[in-house]
Amino acid sequence: MANHKSSIKRIRQADKKRLENRYYAKTTRNAVKVLRHLNSKEESAALLPKVCGLLDKLAKKNVIHKNKAANLKSSLTKKVAAL
Repeated sequence: MANHKSSIKRIRQADKKRLENRYYAKTTRNAVKVLRHLNSKEESAALLPKVCGLLDKLAKKNVIHKNKAANLKSSLTKKVAAL
């Protein structure tokens, strides 16, 4: 157990941030999965900007790597264009 007040606070903040990051990462993964399974061009085209925005936010906050976000956005855009 931590002995200093600052380290106790840091642990509290890290736990809070970890839960928040985990929530947003899981939400984004579910959105990507939904977009991959859509077969309608209109629905996919409407959902793509929202999913791209979620990926950009995660990359900006360093929850996922920026190249991973770029790769996911690229593959999803190709899939929507191919429908």
